[in-house]
Amino acid sequence: MINLLLAIVVSASIDSTMLMLGDQTALHLQVTQEASEKVSLPVFGETLQPEIEIVDRTGIDTTALPDGRLQLQQHLTLTSFKDSLFAIQPIAVVSGEDTFWTEPMALNVIQPFEIDTTLAITDIKDIERAPIWWWGIIRWILLALSIAGLGVGAYLLWRWYQKNRKQEEEPVNSELLRPADEVALEKLDEIKATKIWKDGKVKEYQTELTDVVREYIGRRFDVQSTEKTSDETLQAMKPLIEKDLFDRLKNMLQLADLVKFAKWHTTPDENEQGLKAAYDFVLETKLSDQPEESDQSDNKEEEDEV
Repeated sequence: MINLLLAIVVSASIDSTMLMLGDQTALHLQVTQEASEKVSLPVFGETLQPEIEIVDRTGIDTTALPDGRLQLQQHLTLTSFKDSLFAIQPIAVVSGEDTFWTEPMALNVIQPFEIDTTLAITDIKDIERAPIWWWGIIRWILLALSIAGLGVGAYLLWRWYQKNRKQEEEPVNSELLRPADEVALEKLDEIKATKIWKDGKVKEYQTELTDVVREYIGRRFDVQSTEKTSDETLQAMKPLIEKDLFDRLKNMLQLADLVKFAKWHTTPDENEQGLKAAYDFVLETKLSDQPEESDQSDNKEEEDEV
């Protein structure tokens, strides 16, 4: 019997033996035993004993001690709503056929104010408002912004990848590497050589002719003429070229529109004049190296004078 008593030690303690009505305190139950012993702690319900309520309880925490024994611990949160001095009865711990008891304890629950029984029933304590957890709110906002930022970044990266891949897959248009006037004059030469209007293909001829001029305007003046109507093109070009050249461009585009949309029948002279107007427009507006040659001539004349 003595060896068994030494093998199992049961104790209990309470954080505060004096408690205001409705406040809480913790009771700690501890059992120290040999590893070979089987010990059963009590199963607590909603009350420790009448008028003493168990608000919360932890699980049984088992810790191995340096000497090879085991230490079991369980913590109970107690409260009471009765103004009284309670004698907490010993708590029983069972091992086999033996029962071990904790020491008795006292709990004094104090009523902090007098109750006027003539008044209506009121709460024991004032309602307490939970503080706003600002850091928690800010943390969630930052998390949401981070996720949104990652999503936007991933989308932009995907768009950039798709754009670059598309540019790599698209073949380079060799015409864009050559001067705009050179390409336009080459195409006009092809139109002049075929003269398809002589075969009755006047609409096709006027379409090809104006397409060449519109593409040239797009590259030379950065006016997307291929995506504009003739009136929109003329409105954009009016402040960029001289009046005489503007009038010739206007006549050429309007004649082409009459043929394409009003089934106008042109004469051979009108077809020739349209081709000449296209040539003149390109030649008179192309980017020229003449100013540089003029500067070189002036420099040479100055050298000769010296």
